[in-house]
Amino acid sequence: MKKLTILSGCLLLIASMCTHVTHSQPVDTQLQATMKAGFRAEGIAKLDRIEQDPTQAICSDEKFKVSPVGQKKLIELQAKSLAEIKPPSDGKYLGDWKEGEKIAQSGRGATWTDNLKSPNGGSCYNCHQIDKKEISYGNIGPSLTAYGKVRGTSQGILEYTWNRINNSKAYNACSNMPRFAHFELLTEQQIKDVMALLLDPQSPVNQ
Repeated sequence: MKKLTILSGCLLLIASMCTHVTHSQPVDTQLQATMKAGFRAEGIAKLDRIEQDPTQAICSDEKFKVSPVGQKKLIELQAKSLAEIKPPSDGKYLGDWKEGEKIAQSGRGATWTDNLKSPNGGSCYNCHQIDKKEISYGNIGPSLTAYGKVRGTSQGILEYTWNRINNSKAYNACSNMPRFAHFELLTEQQIKDVMALLLDPQSPVNQ
């Protein structure tokens, strides 16, 4: 009976250790040390830029993010991101597509040589084809040509597109798309202008 009790205790200990390993996300101390050694604070670029938030930490951990616990956590983080997105303050989703095109073309901003008053660009063409006439664009993200022509401008599409630009991690926690509103990379008006670029029937995107 005593041996059975000891054996049961050992099994419980092992089980608790396995549970701890499965449910805990390891910290890559070597990576953190390398990041800190290779980045210095200067101008508006502070050291907090290399500190990962919970979503970034999970998405950087290939093994943990595909585990059952990691998958559950990612769903929770997506829901949290979606809940934090604010609709347009005046209820209007579309701005000026001409300004939106300028923002999409610009990769300027948020570097140590900029200041907080410098307008940021969206760098949209770095990852997407948007206007068919543009010859230089990336392919990390899907083509957005004819975005509004194909999808229309229903309330559902307006809200979805708005949310995607604001914080794409609301739909895909490990999306590579920048969280433009979450990190205050684009202003509300700039996001409206990019929305217009994608959805305004007069935009070259939809011709």
